[in-house]
Amino acid sequence: MAADYRNISVEVDDGVATLTVDRQEVLNALDVRTTEEIAAAAIALDADPDVRAVIVTGGGDKAFVAGADISVLVTYGPEQGRRAAAAGQRAFDLLERMGKPVIAAINGYALGGGCELALACHIRIASERAKIGLPEINLSIIPGHGGTQRLPRLVGKGRALELICRGQPIDAETAERIGLVNQVVPHEELGAVTQALAAELASKAPIAMRYCIQAVNEGIETSLVEGQVIESTYFGLCCATEDKKEGMTAFLEKRQAEWKGR
Repeated sequence: MAADYRNISVEVDDGVATLTVDRQEVLNALDVRTTEEIAAAAIALDADPDVRAVIVTGGGDKAFVAGADISVLVTYGPEQGRRAAAAGQRAFDLLERMGKPVIAAINGYALGGGCELALACHIRIASERAKIGLPEINLSIIPGHGGTQRLPRLVGKGRALELICRGQPIDAETAERIGLVNQVVPHEELGAVTQALAAELASKAPIAMRYCIQAVNEGIETSLVEGQVIESTYFGLCCATEDKKEGMTAFLEKRQAEWKGR
């Protein structure tokens, strides 16, 4: 399937997949084909039992994803715009709902759709050089790939509205301070840090990992009472797995657990 990709690449090594948006001539800007390829890759990676964690990053040394391809966006009328936004939302939803940890390695500019792509990932690690923002207001549009919804859930309504309505990017240090990214690292260490984190997460029990992600994703949209019902349900499902028995037996026997994904 990877041979069909033109604007992204996917490599898998020891349980960790790296999805790279690779349109370096336009700073990895998103267009329809690119979001379609991201969606296709997310479906394939989620279904692949040999993949336990995913890293999303941008090709080259300047940009994660610098935004949408404005030369295409300028031609859109209302219905084309709505369809394009919905398609981008679907692609990013597939990443967010993946039952495997998805880490954004933000290696440069993450603007507009690039910021929204990072927001859809479960964990965000940023290079010290990263610039992150939603500048759509400066083009007289709004974020269309989930930015108006995910950002306030992550950093709060007030900070989100400031970033969206001012349209000014922030540096990596500020993004970490407000909770937009989990960690900032020296640029030359970004690859090693994200690979180490992905390898750590890939070593965890895969069924429990999927249920952790699903419980958080589903519960955050509900009340505390409803969320705890979701949590107890997934807790019970974990107790039906062979991996749960193996994990607890290994703990009691003081040895490393061997996960079967069953």
